[in-house]
Amino acid sequence: MDLVGAPEDVLARRVRGRMIGLVPQSPATHLTPVRTARAQLAETLRELGNPAGPDDLAALARRVGLRPADLDLYPHQLSGGMAQRVANALALAGDPWLIIADEPTTGLDRPLVETTMSELRRLTGEGRAVLLITHDLRAAEQVADRVAVMYAGRIVSLTSADEFFTRPRHPYAAGLLDALPSRRFTAIPGHPPELTLLPDGCAFRPRCDRATAACERIPELNEVACHHPLEHHAVR
Repeated sequence: MDLVGAPEDVLARRVRGRMIGLVPQSPATHLTPVRTARAQLAETLRELGNPAGPDDLAALARRVGLRPADLDLYPHQLSGGMAQRVANALALAGDPWLIIADEPTTGLDRPLVETTMSELRRLTGEGRAVLLITHDLRAAEQVADRVAVMYAGRIVSLTSADEFFTRPRHPYAAGLLDALPSRRFTAIPGHPPELTLLPDGCAFRPRCDRATAACERIPELNEVACHHPLEHHAVR
């Protein structure tokens, strides 16, 4: 199915919630503030054509690590972790095969980040795919099998998680890892470009110490989009 060209009724009736579930950034603000978690979950199931009774809602609550009584709370009564679990329940309500998690760790303390990533990893163990969009590389390391690195709107590296975290080949990917406090804690020189004023060729060229005249052409992506990829940049 071409999702970009699909009409709205197809997206609404066949895709959203049924094929693809969304765990939004800042789940607590995504929830309707004047309705309980139970009411919102029941409405979601009803709209997806799966009206649920109390036992069904209780089972879904337990599945995401909530007590059934937690569903009677309003969003302002939920802790960050509980709101995250309610968002997971809403995303799973239609039994989609793909879960998109958009910056699900924003504003969470480290223990809650660990819990959230463990829950997403558990979903992959149930046969689902998880697309995690994040700036938190420590979180990505917990859940990812493959890692795509984007720079200036383009994918510049697409490798296994093991390759990315131990042997990055794109200079930008290596720079991201070297900037972590647990590693070299060194910043990438320069600043990201404005997307409306991208340089010719490789967008990372002005910040890269490996740039040559060849980098004035846009490199093709073959695991790494770089004319001069790193070969032995061990980061551990």
